[in-house]
Amino acid sequence: MAAQSAFDEFCWRGLVYDSTEGLSDALVAEKVTVYIGFDPTADSLQVGNLLALMGLARMQRFGHSPIALAGGGTGMIGDPGGKTSERQLMSIDQVQANVEAIKLQLARYLDFEVRGNPARLVNNADWLLNVPMMAFLRDVGKHFTVSYMTSKDSVKTRLQREEGISYAEFSYMLLQAYDFQQLFDRYGCTLQAGGSDQWGNITAGVELIRRTRDARAYGLVYPLATDTEGVKLGKTVRGAIWLDAAKTSPFRYYQFWLNQGDDVVISFLKYFTWLDQEAIVDLEQKLEAHPERRDAQRALAQEVTRLTHGETALAKAEQASQVLFGGEIAGLDASEIADIFSDVPSSDVPRSRFEGNGSALIDLFEEAGLARSKGEARRLLSNGGVYINNIQVTDPARAVALQDATDGQFIVLRKGKKQYHLLRLVE
Repeated sequence: MAAQSAFDEFCWRGLVYDSTEGLSDALVAEKVTVYIGFDPTADSLQVGNLLALMGLARMQRFGHSPIALAGGGTGMIGDPGGKTSERQLMSIDQVQANVEAIKLQLARYLDFEVRGNPARLVNNADWLLNVPMMAFLRDVGKHFTVSYMTSKDSVKTRLQREEGISYAEFSYMLLQAYDFQQLFDRYGCTLQAGGSDQWGNITAGVELIRRTRDARAYGLVYPLATDTEGVKLGKTVRGAIWLDAAKTSPFRYYQFWLNQGDDVVISFLKYFTWLDQEAIVDLEQKLEAHPERRDAQRALAQEVTRLTHGETALAKAEQASQVLFGGEIAGLDASEIADIFSDVPSSDVPRSRFEGNGSALIDLFEEAGLARSKGEARRLLSNGGVYINNIQVTDPARAVALQDATDGQFIVLRKGKKQYHLLRLVE
């Protein structure tokens, strides 16, 4: 059953953590302009931004007008929310370069060409870098007491730490409230959305518009998406999971979603895909009946990878994923092989060993630790347990030559079903 309004849609997807009074009625009665801010601290967004991106995209599909606000001004200071210490300040040039890079990613989720309610990308540097300090303190600062600001969780948490909070970061709430006011004045924007850690900043903007414009504005916050371990989405041992394929490959991106736990996968299907209620209920039932099949995880990985990187990249990522389970390696290039097998044991072998007649497979197997001796390697060969580039080999006299190397750089040895070793050819 299709949702009757954007608010209904957000409710069944579990996306309404909190909202200001009257929002649900406003989203039914009128077409609103809604904005979400993105912090340009890097030249790519990461999966921690996906909830906000999909939120804007869902609003647009219901006929509302989305604004993606790049924090070219606020990004030079930084939001204290969710931070344990002061961030390193960036130069204007750094921030602007990051904003330009992020523009391209937004178009994968938002429609900037549709008639009626096209998405907009706006940079708050356009007004924040030019506002006179005295005018800002008079027109914005006087509307907020220190007790009001220190009562907000984002500030309160930092004040309780030994490092404290600088005046610059303390002012972030006022800057974000001013952003909301500016977007209200320039584009008629009456709704700001974001993660639940933004509630204090958002309600400050609602209050500023009420006081200075005698108008009603609204706020909506989503739950913070966390993995099975309670870690904020996108932060892993390896680092952030980026939306830029050059920073996180489509294969790694696909694997990230494929490896989500049973306890979060249904929520993530609601948060991050366009699948409807019926399809997600079906996947939930499959998860309960046969969790070992991981149908829900596979659907999640497919939908989100397709959305972020496209159909061709998804097909490559799925092929690469199958390689780890014995799938065909042919057609993959050296960079993909390096990515897929980055976590398996590897060794450097001189390229010269593979020239001419090549090097004996049983020698390589022993040297790689896949067999304890040449005799064991021969037995593995005769029993069908030896593979070169996932192709079974049974000839004990088989040599490995340069033509076996992907792009002349890698050879994949495999013992049994899952024990791999990557040979890296070096000069």
